[in-house]
Amino acid sequence: MTRADEIARSRRASAPVESDAEGGSGLKLPGPPRRLLSRARRFGPLRFLFGGGEAAESRPPQTAPAKLPGELTRALRGVKLPAMPHVTEDSSRKAMPPHGAGAGRGFRARKRRVASGEPAWLLPFVLCAVLLLSVLPLARLGVAGLSGLVGGEAARLIFEAATFAALRNTLVTATGGMVVSLALGSLFAFAVALTDIRGKLVLSFAFMLPMMIPPQVTALAWVEMSGPASPLLKTLGLAPPLGSPQPLYSLSGIALLLGVQHAPLVFLALKAGLAASPRDGIEAARLAGAGPFRVFRDIVLPLATPGLIAGGAIAFVSGIGNFGIPAILGIPAGIETLPTLIFSRLASFGADTFGEVALISTLIAAISAGGLIVQQRALSGRDYRLIGHSGVRAAFALGRFRIALEALLWAVLALVLVAPLLALVASSLVPAYGVPLNFKTVSLSAYGEILFRQSITLTALKNSLFLASAAALGLLVVTVPAAYLMTRRNGALANLIAILIEVPYALPGIVLAVAFILTFAAPLPVVGVSLYGTIWIILAAYFSSFLAVSLKPVLSAFLQLDPSLEEAARLAGAGFSRRMRDVLLPLIAPAAGASVILVFLIAANELTVSALLWSAGTQTLGVAIFNLDDSGSSDLASALSVLVVVLVIALMAALEFFAKYLPEGVLPWRN
Repeated sequence: MTRADEIARSRRASAPVESDAEGGSGLKLPGPPRRLLSRARRFGPLRFLFGGGEAAESRPPQTAPAKLPGELTRALRGVKLPAMPHVTEDSSRKAMPPHGAGAGRGFRARKRRVASGEPAWLLPFVLCAVLLLSVLPLARLGVAGLSGLVGGEAARLIFEAATFAALRNTLVTATGGMVVSLALGSLFAFAVALTDIRGKLVLSFAFMLPMMIPPQVTALAWVEMSGPASPLLKTLGLAPPLGSPQPLYSLSGIALLLGVQHAPLVFLALKAGLAASPRDGIEAARLAGAGPFRVFRDIVLPLATPGLIAGGAIAFVSGIGNFGIPAILGIPAGIETLPTLIFSRLASFGADTFGEVALISTLIAAISAGGLIVQQRALSGRDYRLIGHSGVRAAFALGRFRIALEALLWAVLALVLVAPLLALVASSLVPAYGVPLNFKTVSLSAYGEILFRQSITLTALKNSLFLASAAALGLLVVTVPAAYLMTRRNGALANLIAILIEVPYALPGIVLAVAFILTFAAPLPVVGVSLYGTIWIILAAYFSSFLAVSLKPVLSAFLQLDPSLEEAARLAGAGFSRRMRDVLLPLIAPAAGASVILVFLIAANELTVSALLWSAGTQTLGVAIFNLDDSGSSDLASALSVLVVVLVIALMAALEFFAKYLPEGVLPWRN
């Protein structure tokens, strides 16, 4: 024991308790110098020793310390404390920089980074990705559209006979399709969400199939099911006489199939609102003597209005930009819509083609925006807040009418889904269109031609698998950091990022394709390479179009994580990369897998975007089906379509198999 220690110990043992100069009582431990105290409080690990933090708040207030003995003061004079190490996010120990203005600024910035746990590169990376995939193409399209308005070309183009007819046909078919979608979607939504019918999961799964199947496959299946040359109707002896017109080659036929294709959108929008209907309000109305019809009219239907309006608007906007159905049904009949008009203008390429397609795409975007604005205005003036507990059981027990409703629902599914798919299979098994299917004519030659002998279809299959896989896996590089950032930040910036990600998915695919043509038609700066005419421009457009699809499951998984898990790892010294690898990624892996399958499912069957961006050697499955049908090879087109439908059902079944490992709301057909 040193001389200073002996003096201090003897003084504490013999001295009575005295009041200090400020009125406190009792001797206290020596306090640190004021300069060291101020630096220690700024330094996180020492604030528990020198005041501040939770440890300091839990202790009773301390009085001013007593003066040190002169001997101890002289013994400690000239003693310098060593530089205090601190722990950074990469777990490396570094000495604190010397005290100064520059060091203070660097330390404060470092402290903010550690406090949030967010690396410095995360926000710039997400912003750059969103700007490249969303803002840049749409801004280029907007500039082209505004230049046409200023130059007066827009008025001339819109009032051309072909453009005006295409605009009229687009509005008529989209409106008719919206009506059909509302009828079918609301029927299934009310039945699944509010009644006690059986087999709700199977009904929802089957009803979602038309939305997952490519629109050109839907159109081709319906063509094979109807008309005088239908193999299925010929086999059943129900085919109309030869020479009868094909009823689907008309505006009403296009509207009908648009309604079937987009009815699941109404179903999804309406089912979510109906599932939140207050059970106690419905039960109170019943106890008051209201019958089922009055309960439905006065309680359920007003609460379902937001879903009906939203679903109708989405179905209308989707019908405006649909290309596959108007192309299969409208081109043979000479009926053009705005998307098929863009396709024909690009096919007959001229000096003014880019300017014309930019103006037509701007017109489509304006109509789509108008539909969404009407939806917002219709909902803004009403109050739809729910009071009460949401019902988890059926609101209406159908009793003896349950079997009748179940029979109606299955009959509708048989008409809009099963019969067209059976006709598609029958058409793929006959040697030529119009030949009846029987034991003598059945053949698998179309499948052999598609899988083993047709180089074009094999190229299309390889391209679609590559594009779908690259888009599904590559988007995770963007969506995982973006979802992490959006869950850790609140405010205008996170909302802006979410809106910019949603915009390309909300716009019609034909508009997005034109935006990428305008953006990448010229060679890229610095490198001098053009993406136009290559497979990479299709991949870039897929990245932009399906970014929102990939983000939703991952964002849902991040929102359901407990932040304390990552916070504990961060306080233990784990850096961002290690926290992501060891803590976060294992927890969001099921949602990331669902994201990959959903994007792959949609991208593998996509037509609208790739129909404008493909060139020789870059055909996709959707383009191959359209080209085969357009060239008269209906058996080959049907065989390839059957393979696509089998792929869709297999992927949806895989998602359903892993449903228990996925966050809620990822699979749209689950209740």
